[in-house]
Amino acid sequence: MSGVLGAAFAYGGDYNPEQWPEDVWRDDVTLMNRAGVNLASVGIFSWARLEPRDGEFDFAWLDEVLGLLHAGGVRVDLATATASPPPWLALKHPEMLPVTEEGVTLSSGSRQAYCPSSPVYRRYAARLVTAIVERYADHPALELWHVGNEYGCHVSHCYCDASAVAFRAWLATRYGTVEALNDAWGTAFWSQRYDSFDEILPPRAAPSFKNPTQLLDFDRFSADELLECYRVEVAVIRASSSVPITTNFMGFFKGADYWAWAREVDVVSDDSYPDPGDPLSPVYGAMQRDLIRSLGGGKPWLLMEQSPSAVNWRERNAAKRPGQMRAWSYQCIGRGADGILFFQWRQAKAGAEKFHAGMVPHAGTDTRVFREVQELGAELADLSATGLLGSRVEARVAVVFDWTSWWAIEQEASPTRLSYVEGVFAWYRALTAVGVTIDFVSPDSDLAPYAVVVAPSLFVATDAQLAALDAYTANGVTLVASFQTGIVDENLHIRLGGYLGALRQTLGVWVEEFAPPTAPDLAATGGGVPAPLALRGDAVGGAGAAKLWGESVRVEGATVSASFDGGVLDGQPAITRNGRGAGTGWYVATLPDDATLARFAAGVIAEAGVATLPRVAGVEFVQRGSATIAINHGSADAALDLLGTDALTGAPGAGLVLAPQGVAVLVREVAAVAP
Repeated sequence: MSGVLGAAFAYGGDYNPEQWPEDVWRDDVTLMNRAGVNLASVGIFSWARLEPRDGEFDFAWLDEVLGLLHAGGVRVDLATATASPPPWLALKHPEMLPVTEEGVTLSSGSRQAYCPSSPVYRRYAARLVTAIVERYADHPALELWHVGNEYGCHVSHCYCDASAVAFRAWLATRYGTVEALNDAWGTAFWSQRYDSFDEILPPRAAPSFKNPTQLLDFDRFSADELLECYRVEVAVIRASSSVPITTNFMGFFKGADYWAWAREVDVVSDDSYPDPGDPLSPVYGAMQRDLIRSLGGGKPWLLMEQSPSAVNWRERNAAKRPGQMRAWSYQCIGRGADGILFFQWRQAKAGAEKFHAGMVPHAGTDTRVFREVQELGAELADLSATGLLGSRVEARVAVVFDWTSWWAIEQEASPTRLSYVEGVFAWYRALTAVGVTIDFVSPDSDLAPYAVVVAPSLFVATDAQLAALDAYTANGVTLVASFQTGIVDENLHIRLGGYLGALRQTLGVWVEEFAPPTAPDLAATGGGVPAPLALRGDAVGGAGAAKLWGESVRVEGATVSASFDGGVLDGQPAITRNGRGAGTGWYVATLPDDATLARFAAGVIAEAGVATLPRVAGVEFVQRGSATIAINHGSADAALDLLGTDALTGAPGAGLVLAPQGVAVLVREVAAVAP
C-alpha cells in the first residue's frame, strides 16, 4: 500500500544547512543515510540568505544542497522561506511590522515579525515564492512544498492600521451594511453604535470589557488573514507545480481554525511537543494525533516536527527518557501518521534554539539520541512492508471540537473562567480510558458514521447546527452534551427562554441558571480551587465527585440519572438521559472528576454497543488497519495477551511483555517485502 509520500514511511526533519559551513553538508548527507532519513525540510528560515538584498536572489548554495540531497537519495520538503522576513525588509518597510493590542510595534530580530494583513509583506512574500518556484518546480529531489511555517505561532492577531483597514473590509463583506453589524454586535449596549464601517477599529486596549462579538469577529478575521497569507503563496505554486503542498499545524492552536485550513492543504502535517516531564503527556499527545488525523478526514498525515529529546522554551526542559522518542513516534503512526520528522537535523551551534535537541546532537553521533534516531529509521524502513502504511484508523466515537466556541467561551466577560481545551481533554481521557478510539468532528461534520458523539461545551452554535445534532440523535446517534452548550448563537446573542435552545427537545431539559462553585465553596488550598461537588445516582456508579461547574437544570421529559448531593444544588439534576427517536440525548451539567467521568463514559459506551480495545494499566492501544499498536507508557513491565505477531520483533502477541517505553505492532500476517 502506498502512503502519503510513496512506498515508505517518511523519516527525517528540518535541515538548516545555511547555519553550517559547506564542508559539513556532505557529512550531513552521509549521516542521513546512516540514520535512514529519506525526507528533509529545507529553507524554512532562509529568506535572508536567499534574498540578501531587495530583489537580489542567491540560489547557488541551495542548488548545491538540493543536489547533494538528491544524489544521496534524500527527498526534499522545500519551504517557501517566508516565515521570517529579513531585517532589510523591516528597515525599508516598517509599516509591515506587527502591532500589539497595546500599540507596541514588534521589531525584527526574532522571527515572524510581520503583520498578516500587510500588503507589503504579502507582495514581497509572493515575489520570493515566485522566484523559488521558477527555479525548483521541476527539481528531481522535490517531494513536497512547505508553505510558511507555524502560521500565527507568535503573531496571530495584529492591531496596526493596515489590520484596521483589512478588518473593516472583512466586516463589510460579512455584514453588508453597518446596520446589520450594529444588530449583530449589540451596539445599543454602552453607546457603541457605529454610523459607518470607517469608525470601526480592531479591539485595541480599552478601559473595560470590549464588545464580545467584536472580539469574536476579530478572532475570525485574524484566522482568515493568516489563511489568506497561505493562499497567496499557494496560488503562485499551483500555477507552475503539481507537487503536493502542506504547512505545519500546531495541534490545539487557538489562533487558527484548522477545520478551514485542512481544506486548503494536500497533506495535513503537525508540529507536536508534549512535555516529557508531564505524566499526562502520552494521553494529551494521543488527543493531538487524533485531532490532526480527523482534520484530514481520516487520511494519513505527517508529523512534521517533534523533538528528539529536550526543547528549549519551557521553564524546565526535561529530556526524553530512553525509548520515549520511539514510543511517541509509534503513537503517531498508530494514530494515522505516514511520516515521522523532527526539528531539527543538526542541533544548532548558535541562535535562540541552540539548546533545542537535534537528531545529531552537540555531542555528535556517539550519543544515545543519535543511536535511537538510527534505530527508529531502520525500523520504519522495515515497517513499510507490513501493510500499515497508508491504512486508516476507524472510530465509532466522536468529540465535537469548535474553534468558535473556544474563542468565545474564554472571553473575559463570562460566568466564570473556563479552559475549553482542558474540558475537551477531560472527556478525551475518560473515553480513551474506556478503550475507544476518538475522531474529532466540527459542528458541521457528518455524524452519521458514529454511534456516540460528545459535545463538550459547544458554547456557540447556529440554529442549523443545533437542528443537525437533534436530527442525528433522532436517527440513532447517542449525543452527550456537557455544560455551556447551546448558550449563544453565532453572534453571541443569548438563546432566551432557557439555555440550550433547540437542544431542549433533544435532551429533555433546559438550564435555568449557572451555579459554578464560588466562595465559600472554594477549598482552602490557597489557589482558589473549587471544592469537589458530590454526585449520586446510577450514571456515576452510585456516588461520585465533580468540579468546576454546576447548573440549575429543569427537566421536561428526561430521566435524572445523577443528582448533586449537597451544596446549593442539592438534589438537582446533574446528569440526565432522554430518549429522542431512535437515539439518546445525555446532558451533563458539571465536570465530573476523572474517575467519575470514566465510569459515566463506560456506561454510555456499553449502552451504545461500541466495541472497545484491550485495557492494561499504562499501555496505550490503537487499531490502525489490521494492526494493533501497543505502547507501554508506564514505569513497569506490562504483560499482554494479543492475537498476531509483533512486526518489530517477530514475537507472538500471546504472552508478550512490554518494557517501559516498549512498543509492539501486532499484525495477523506480515506481508512479504515487494521485490
